[in-house]
Amino acid sequence: MKAQLALIPIILLLWAGYVCSYVVEETDQVIITQFGKPVGEPVTEAGLYFKLPFIQEINRIEKRFLPWDGPSNEMSTKDKTYLIIDTFARWRISDPMQYFLRLRDERSALSRLDDILGSETRNAVAKHELIEIVRTTKDRKAKTDESLVQGIGKVGMLYPIKIGREKVEQQIFENAAAKLEGFGIELLDVRFKRINYNETVRRRIYERMVSERNQIADRFRSEGAGEAAKIMGKKEKDLQEIESEAYKTVQQIYGQADANASAIYAEAYSQSSDAADFYTFIKTLETYDEILKSDISLILSTNSSLFKLLKSSSTVDP
Repeated sequence: MKAQLALIPIILLLWAGYVCSYVVEETDQVIITQFGKPVGEPVTEAGLYFKLPFIQEINRIEKRFLPWDGPSNEMSTKDKTYLIIDTFARWRISDPMQYFLRLRDERSALSRLDDILGSETRNAVAKHELIEIVRTTKDRKAKTDESLVQGIGKVGMLYPIKIGREKVEQQIFENAAAKLEGFGIELLDVRFKRINYNETVRRRIYERMVSERNQIADRFRSEGAGEAAKIMGKKEKDLQEIESEAYKTVQQIYGQADANASAIYAEAYSQSSDAADFYTFIKTLETYDEILKSDISLILSTNSSLFKLLKSSSTVDP
């Protein structure tokens, strides 16, 4: 019985130590409040600490880096292009007392981050052109196919940038960090996670892309038609030259053949006067065969050379 009674002071001492002490982890910061008001300085070092039981409460505050993933918001750029931008950031609680007095908990801090970072992002996007939001460095040279852009004006060309996406993110960071400092929050980094076109803008971009491709296709078709016309023209010229040479050769052959035939006829029918008369007779008959048809009426003079043979043949006795 005495042993049991001796344990009571020990138990009471252990219980008093339990309710009066607390442990601060490496990842925590602690603010002690008494009747809802902070007392003393924030405890930022890990270890074992003591407090008044029952009237003082422990408020643990995160010491590690914390994420912020902002909602996707529709924003307008300086050139009136509507984008849907999704951002994220990293932050930490640098002044736990200021943080506790103004925000109390992490949910309120995230709400404040939504307001400040969303507002600064909207302001920064509204001050810059679309190309400044999308492209990262002004020294980057995009690969382009020169055959697709020659003679098409601005199709396929990238506009030069003056700031770039990294500088825009830096502007958002600097402006937001100054405002969050008053809440005991240190902003560590801000980045664009995703940038999408508004659906209406996306359709317009696709239509522009189709129009540009059609311009390039039309240029290729025009160049192809021009080359085809050149080829057809050359073909016609070559055909005419070939036909001309062939006609010339044919006429030369005909001329040579006629000359040879005439020479043969002359040699054959110049042997005697009878042969010459026979040649004249044959030629006259051939002429009659050509001109005297059943559907032709012929009127000849009596002095006509063509009429002589007809006249002489009519006087021949049957």
